[in-house]
Amino acid sequence: MKRKPTRRRSMALTADLVVRVERIEPDPGPEPGTTEHTDAEFDELVERLLAEHRPETLWVFAYGSLIWNPEFVPVEQRPAIAPGWHRSFCLKLTRWRGTRQLPALMLALDRGGSCNGIVYRLPAEDHFGQLGQLMRREIDANPPTNVPCWIKVKTKEGPLRALAFVAAPDGKAYAGRLPLEQVADTLARAAGHWGSSAQYLFRTVSKLEENGIRDRNLWRIQDLVARQIIASTGDA
Repeated sequence: MKRKPTRRRSMALTADLVVRVERIEPDPGPEPGTTEHTDAEFDELVERLLAEHRPETLWVFAYGSLIWNPEFVPVEQRPAIAPGWHRSFCLKLTRWRGTRQLPALMLALDRGGSCNGIVYRLPAEDHFGQLGQLMRREIDANPPTNVPCWIKVKTKEGPLRALAFVAAPDGKAYAGRLPLEQVADTLARAAGHWGSSAQYLFRTVSKLEENGIRDRNLWRIQDLVARQIIASTGDA
């Protein structure tokens, strides 16, 4: 029996509201006490990952911006669930979509619960190069808080082992579990040299909805962010 498609809901946070708070801030560079990875360090990280698991088929689990901005061309995608992990705004950013004065929050996988997302199958050739590209996209500071990890995911076609980026609880940028109101307050105001946190949230929730992925916390956060933007900029 075919499952009826999930009807997309109307978000309170709209593109017009995001425009009201959109801005570009100067890049402050790496946080004091951290550096940027060198090419040799990225290569070493990929070698370590492939020593842990050298897949015949390379799968990547996406739960946030990799869904709307993957920067790779997958050959297949499937809905997937990551047991033991949940999607959380638990990473503090002082660049990219935030600044030293007004840090942003970014999604990562944190321990506990489960996470609905999408698993992508990448081309069969040059796994080393593809993983290197992902490392350079997803990992910021050195030492990192958003770290690559092989995790087990469930799909209708069966279980898979996929690469995901998870939060290191002992990492310098780990923010832990925050009240949704605090997360929304941050996302409504923060911006960096990649644009606003509100834009990041809008694109993420929109794409999740487009793929039939319902995240109760993110839905609540986008509603709170919309209300705050309206309150701070007026109804017009």
